[in-house]
Amino acid sequence: MPKPHGGRLVNREVPEHKRERFLEQAGELPTLNITEGQAKDVENIAKGVFSPLEGFLLQEDYSNVLDEKRLSNDLPWTLPIILDVHNDLNVRIGDAITLSYKDRPLALMQVEEVYKYNKKEFAQKVYGTLDVRHPGVAKLRDMGDLLVGGKITLVREMETPFSKYNLRPVETRVLFKEKGWRTVVGFQTRNAPHLGHEYVQKTALTFVDGVFINPVIGRKKRGDFRDEVILEAYNVLIEHYYLKDRAVMSILPFEMRYAGPREAVFHAIVRKNFGCTHFIVGRDHAGVGDFYPPYAAQDIFDEFPDLGIIPLFFKTFYYCKKCGGVVNEKICPHGEEQHVKFSGTRIRELLRRGQRPPREMMRPEVVDVILRSGNPFVE
Repeated sequence: MPKPHGGRLVNREVPEHKRERFLEQAGELPTLNITEGQAKDVENIAKGVFSPLEGFLLQEDYSNVLDEKRLSNDLPWTLPIILDVHNDLNVRIGDAITLSYKDRPLALMQVEEVYKYNKKEFAQKVYGTLDVRHPGVAKLRDMGDLLVGGKITLVREMETPFSKYNLRPVETRVLFKEKGWRTVVGFQTRNAPHLGHEYVQKTALTFVDGVFINPVIGRKKRGDFRDEVILEAYNVLIEHYYLKDRAVMSILPFEMRYAGPREAVFHAIVRKNFGCTHFIVGRDHAGVGDFYPPYAAQDIFDEFPDLGIIPLFFKTFYYCKKCGGVVNEKICPHGEEQHVKFSGTRIRELLRRGQRPPREMMRPEVVDVILRSGNPFVE
């Protein structure tokens, strides 16, 4: 099992026996209300998901991440984890403040820096575009003009209907060890599973001890599957089509940035912290629209020989009617007339009309779950 990124798992959670005292302290401090995405970042920092971060980035690390895709200590790190505030907010260096979500204290923060940043530079370097059709660029327009850096301490978790699926890295590492898994492949998803997803997971599983299915739970773009649909669909898939001692599912509460290549590397780092030795990177991983070349999210890994987790690249795969199963471009000799491509767009169109995708695209048990949900998509 790999060491956590940076060498140790961060723990910035208040112990249970000290919680009441910290909550009292939180009630006495100036309060900054944060968004759902920022609140998820706070929890991921505190629980070690974003190890080695202990808080929101200071300016030196922020600049280095933008320019070099690394922290200032040269550790690979590709997404800025930042807390933005508006100019009229009275936050000073040295302040202790409470970070609240939905008017409930979530964490304490020690303000170490307050600094300006350039939104256009951020957009160009992180998303590779200034086009406001990109959801990340569009979000930047409404963000504050200042960034606050400093360590956080989680005093209370957010309320979530998915808590039973929410394992910390320290817990997944114990679980993998108990199962005797020395090698684990992580799989990121924000979709209900079709046969192509199952194919890449099981192909990778052929060479490792276990698969860690890690759906992203949180704010997504319009047209994505709803969180509860994704979880129920994977539950039924694992129940009927996976060996029970070879697959584990846990959620990643995280707001997608749709940053393509940079986000693919970040997703790998996160799974390394959970204890994965390998990570599946597919076509257009973490992309949106046509903002990134199809395999840019795979090519970027050449820049990080010191990442500490092995990426597994999958390119073209499809169902071949002649072969009678899911295949890829290296093993199938038949022409395109025999191929059924795994088109997420087509699958969603069929499901929106209440129609069943063919068995060559999606397991019938998964289709049943989706159609029973009524409206399976984010509106």
